[in-house]
Amino acid sequence: MLKHIVMWKLKDHAAGADRAANAREMKRRLDACATIVPGILAFEVILAQPGHEATCDVLLYSVFEDAAALAAYAAHPTHQELVPFFKAVRDGRECMDYTV
Repeated sequence: MLKHIVMWKLKDHAAGADRAANAREMKRRLDACATIVPGILAFEVILAQPGHEATCDVLLYSVFEDAAALAAYAAHPTHQELVPFFKAVRDGRECMDYTV
């Protein structure tokens, strides 16, 4: 199994919206990717919650059957459609993949 965790810090304003609206839009778009390829075992999109410590605005926690499933997800057209919007609204991105 391969875990793929990505965290985004968003700009205060971008793409005609504020940080909170862009975070919700990112979640909506990511949630649509939860079943786009075989081999996705877990897929959870979390937004920072008031009252809890967070150094990022949006977090993706996902588990893939193997590296091939993650590669298929990354190359899938539905996932690729996210990239321009995400690049426009993000201030920073952190990622870690690891095998379990």
